[in-house]
Amino acid sequence: MEAAPATCDISFSERVRIFSHDYLKCCKYILNADTPEHVFSKKLYTTFISSSQLLEDFLDFHGAKNNKNWYFYRELSAAIRHLSLGGYSQRHITTRLDFYELGDTTDFEREGNATHELLKKALMKLAPVIIKEAKRLKISIPDEDFDSSGFPGITTTEMLKADIVDDNKDLQKKSIVKIASEFLSIAGNFDQFRFYDPYDAKEILSIVPQVINEVEVRRFEMVVHNLQSSFDTYVIHGGYRFGNRELKQLRGYFSVVFHLLQIMGRLLHFYERHLHEAGYKNIYKTVQKRLSLLIDPKALLDRTINYGLFYVCHYLNTGKELARNILNENIERGSISVGVPVKLGFHARPSLLLAKIVQYYGGQVELVMGKDRFDASSVLDIQWAGGKIQKENINQVVFEGDTRALKDIEILSGVNYGEDSMGKGVPLPKELTYLR
Repeated sequence: MEAAPATCDISFSERVRIFSHDYLKCCKYILNADTPEHVFSKKLYTTFISSSQLLEDFLDFHGAKNNKNWYFYRELSAAIRHLSLGGYSQRHITTRLDFYELGDTTDFEREGNATHELLKKALMKLAPVIIKEAKRLKISIPDEDFDSSGFPGITTTEMLKADIVDDNKDLQKKSIVKIASEFLSIAGNFDQFRFYDPYDAKEILSIVPQVINEVEVRRFEMVVHNLQSSFDTYVIHGGYRFGNRELKQLRGYFSVVFHLLQIMGRLLHFYERHLHEAGYKNIYKTVQKRLSLLIDPKALLDRTINYGLFYVCHYLNTGKELARNILNENIERGSISVGVPVKLGFHARPSLLLAKIVQYYGGQVELVMGKDRFDASSVLDIQWAGGKIQKENINQVVFEGDTRALKDIEILSGVNYGEDSMGKGVPLPKELTYLR
């Protein structure tokens, strides 16, 4: 029996044919489909993603980034990969939307469908160009085609019997409190990006990539992914259909945010790396221009910002109330009695530091004076209470609520709320470094 040839005996041209095989079959499948706009299932996207990544890695290893003849073919594989990753995440949102329990999603669905349509059309435009480029490079096009039966949709009318019930799982209150607090923290940090009306093309270019870019979006994506992982590990791991509805609804909020950030990250990467003018050499500029003619950068950024960013902000904001309710149902509550700031009382600085502590933890805390209760997360409420305290010459006040915040309020009161008797700032203890 003849021995198989050693790996090193396979030529570059034979290897590139092998590594292009399924990738080119996907392109042919799109081109030959009777109704190509309906073929983009999650199964097709995963095949496109894996085959394009394998080809891109192969070409990178052999120096295609620095070769005029092969550079465009390499860039096309990168385009397919990132657009397919974005398409997969969008299809995932669509198939899971009923389980997320996000309220009225009519507008969200419409914008999501428009985004998916853009991605589909971009892939359909790229497919014939890829086939043509492969022929130019003398890469043989596969004779066989994929069959549509190999790319079914993910949903059916059948559901498996739910015989693992997670209702009785020991829900760790500390984990629930931590997750709800982190959701509120992420939402608070993302508030800087909130907007209410769609950006026009000029406004989008003023924030991408200077303010909104792949690095910033991927940072938030990782934080939200960690939140989702913690939820599934320490709270509920049984899916969306059964169990504590409030907790699973909260998971729906940060899950949809996570997948939207995935879409944004992929599209921003593709724009910044492959479409954005960054002063490269002529060959790179030429390829950027060719890709821009196939994939409209303005349309891509419109979907990234006016769909992706808008609904990330929207669902982080609308999930806040639910997160606060869950948080306040599970926090450990307590009460402390502390002194009033010496000399100047609850003026601007002490009130701000107090409110920041409460906001940092997210749980409910109230400043209590007899029958009167004031929201300790509100600077105005604290100052309003401060007026009454000064008028009635009160030296001690009571705070009730989240014990995590109460502990830090007690520390803050120990340094006269961060100022001396003349109202000048003093260093804060290391436990309160987050206030600086």
